[in-house]
Amino acid sequence: MEETVKKFNIKELRLKDVKEFIASIPYNKITIKDLLSFEKTTTNKIIAGTIVLFLGLFVIGVLMYLMHGHHAYNVTREHPWGLLIAVYIFFVVSSTGLCIVGSLGDVFGFKDYMLISKRAIFGSIVTIMAGFAVIAFEIGHPVTMLIYNVISPGLTSAIWWMGTLYGLYLTFMIIEFIFLLKNDMKSARTFGLIGLLVGLAAHSNLGGVFGFLNARTISNGVFYPTYFILTAFITGIFIAFIMMGFRYKINFPKEVQTMLSNLAKIQGLLISILIFFVTWKMLTDIYGGMENRSEVAIHILGSWTFWAEVILAMVIPLYLILKSKGQDTKKLFFASLSGMVGIFFMRYNLVHDTQLKPLQMMKKELYQLPPEWVHYFPSAAEIMISLGGLGICLALYYVGTKLFNLDSDTHH
Repeated sequence: MEETVKKFNIKELRLKDVKEFIASIPYNKITIKDLLSFEKTTTNKIIAGTIVLFLGLFVIGVLMYLMHGHHAYNVTREHPWGLLIAVYIFFVVSSTGLCIVGSLGDVFGFKDYMLISKRAIFGSIVTIMAGFAVIAFEIGHPVTMLIYNVISPGLTSAIWWMGTLYGLYLTFMIIEFIFLLKNDMKSARTFGLIGLLVGLAAHSNLGGVFGFLNARTISNGVFYPTYFILTAFITGIFIAFIMMGFRYKINFPKEVQTMLSNLAKIQGLLISILIFFVTWKMLTDIYGGMENRSEVAIHILGSWTFWAEVILAMVIPLYLILKSKGQDTKKLFFASLSGMVGIFFMRYNLVHDTQLKPLQMMKKELYQLPPEWVHYFPSAAEIMISLGGLGICLALYYVGTKLFNLDSDTHH
């Protein structure tokens, strides 16, 4: 009896500690009026209207999916991965990149980057939540998936590891963010390091989902697990410029200017490495004329979406970084906007290009007509849910800027 009472008291004490911990998290009390009280400039009105529009489109797209299931999408047996997979990858890549940028300050101790730590870590949380919101309507039964993910884990499945690791990653990011708000830098560093390692593992594993496709020789191999980490860091720096650009209306204080200039120099190196990676990837794909790989690579080189990726995400940002030696942060803000559009094409190309060549029977002359390239264009429901994911991301981030102090100082 006494042992039962002691156990009950311990549980009660632990519950009380948890409640006290949650109650001690600093936040601003806000109302609907506070959310609507933003500076009514033309740009802000356009952004606010766009967010509302995207959220409305998300609702419509979800309703179409609930009524028609996957028939609302233009995916087929030949092209089973569509726009929603690409958008999910876009968001989780952004999340990992922001986690890396945020970790420069609070995990690795570079003081210049503490200016963006809270903002970047919060951004990593909202981007991955937006990614989960989009992928939930690509998975047939997301609730069932969560249940069986626990009771019957597929330890040999890269997709099982992806979902599990990203769930853990989100948990550690939230804990790290709470400790950053409480200014408990020791705990934030501990959970930030764990979250970073889990996030990198999850993200390289996501690249492994493509690298393990033995039937798709265009993507099979070790390239994508490393490529995903590189492009995540690049994406995180693009978003860092965009975040700080809107925060300071492109009139950066001296310390922010210094931080962004340093990030720009890192970005120049990363983009140069990316160009080197992509060049050798295309050369090795084409060389030797391997069936199902070389002709796909040549077809990719002739697509406008590939060159949109190259010009918007690589050429323009790298040119502006080299021209100004990373000092013209105002132009680099706009280069980052261009870069994010290019990153979207990069994710879309990754998913679509993998499925360009239809899978063949062994005796294709006997059983099949000569195959054509697989054609795919997203349906209205896919486009609306994808834009809705962006709306969710922007809305959550805006609410966060009101609810929390995301700056490095103690005042807004």
